[in-house]
Amino acid sequence: MHEQLDECAERISATARGRQLTVATAESLTGGRISCVLGAAPSSSEWYRGSIVAYASSVKHGLLRVPDGPVVSEPSARTMAASVAELLGADLAVAVTGVGGPEPQDGQPPGTVWFGVFADGQIRTEPRHFDGDPGEVVEATTAHALFLLEDALDQQVRVTHGISDRQV
Repeated sequence: MHEQLDECAERISATARGRQLTVATAESLTGGRISCVLGAAPSSSEWYRGSIVAYASSVKHGLLRVPDGPVVSEPSARTMAASVAELLGADLAVAVTGVGGPEPQDGQPPGTVWFGVFADGQIRTEPRHFDGDPGEVVEATTAHALFLLEDALDQQVRVTHGISDRQV
């Protein structure tokens, strides 16, 4: 899995540098894992703005302006993505919030994860469920967050070049 994450981060680096785009992350259950992978990518200081690791719910509500209510939710992921992009001055951002386990949180079973992606002033979210122990959930979440970030960068390239999704 490490090699696949590193390869994905290398592609993200190449695309971000090539398009002169900056990237940020907001992490909860991954505890900085996404940031570690991106920070180890080639020339990361040129495009990676950093991460806010908001593990405690109070930090999500205070620093990242997550609305009151459950933090394992679509509104939380949406707000985390928008807030980290604004706070760190990034063109794109990915945010993750979820339940690694072994206990449920916010009425959600272990393995429930919400992703938020900020790109082009828009935010999209998606829920996922990953099986496994907490470490496996963190790795699967990290991999999917990197996939979503790479996809968002690819979409930026298509838009920049005037190519619609129908033409691709």
